[in-house]
Amino acid sequence: MEHRYLGNSGLKISEIAYGNWLTHGSQVEEDAATACVRQALDEGITTFDTADVYANTKAESVLGRALIGQRRESLEIFTKVYWPTGPGGPNDSGLSRKHIMESINGSLTRLQTDHVDLYQAHRYDTETPLVETMQAFADVVRSGKALYIGVSEWTADQIRAGHALAQDLGISLISSQPQYSMLWRVIEDEVVPTSEELGIGQIVWSPIAQGVLTGKYKPGQPVPEGSRATDENGGANMISLWLNDNVLNAVTRLEPIAADAGLSMAQLAVAWVLQNPNVSAAIIGASRPEQVTDNAKASGVKLDDDVLKAIDEALGDAVLRDPAVTAQSAPATRPT
Repeated sequence: MEHRYLGNSGLKISEIAYGNWLTHGSQVEEDAATACVRQALDEGITTFDTADVYANTKAESVLGRALIGQRRESLEIFTKVYWPTGPGGPNDSGLSRKHIMESINGSLTRLQTDHVDLYQAHRYDTETPLVETMQAFADVVRSGKALYIGVSEWTADQIRAGHALAQDLGISLISSQPQYSMLWRVIEDEVVPTSEELGIGQIVWSPIAQGVLTGKYKPGQPVPEGSRATDENGGANMISLWLNDNVLNAVTRLEPIAADAGLSMAQLAVAWVLQNPNVSAAIIGASRPEQVTDNAKASGVKLDDDVLKAIDEALGDAVLRDPAVTAQSAPATRPT
């Protein structure tokens, strides 16, 4: 497993991170989740990403129990704040000082640690002044409860404004966590150039497009039983964008490219995002340990220019590139 610096900070993270969105606490039983975490550790993965909203806080608890007994200094544990947690009261979401301060304490308790390495704003809060949010993050860092801060699905302009305030407050905003894959490239025109300028690294989620880039979903065929497309807890809604014949036929054209490169389809997809020099890590998820092993083999893979060109030709107009999509991922009002 290779490691990369996160942005221009001195923090090194495994270039493949393990995340438990849609799995721990909901999609898979805890024994299976723990087995996946232990397999990740066996593969040399040191970076673990979660969020308080995943399974309404249960995912953090599952991860915390799965990491018991591990040397804390050898791990990089990331979590996030923004989406509603708890019973959904008026202050149970957003990036207000109240919600941030209460949320970091809850996350640390569930994760069974006295600090997280990275605390991330899970979306941009349109109802809280950005200065209030950044001041609260600064206090979290100064208290030792987080070492660095990051954002997720913020636009280039939002990242620039947040970074400027962080600098004024003397704290390090070092990361952005967007969706990014062969099919979803909306960060390339604006977010990536801005992040490169500011020294911010990408920790990308869904590098295999919720499983579509594994090739398991076939055009004109029912979705596989037990797959994410059948998960009514959130997976089915997320993956539906890709379940059309145009995309699935394009993905089928990737199969000989992966075979010629000596890679599985998942490995090709994860390796592809890691070719972007602004990507510090790709987050993988799993419901079975063997999926972790397969994905981890993408670490260190270098794809030749002719392979990258063949991928672009195979996918054609199935790729989504519009940078305006990033702004659409944040609710117009604070969710409840």
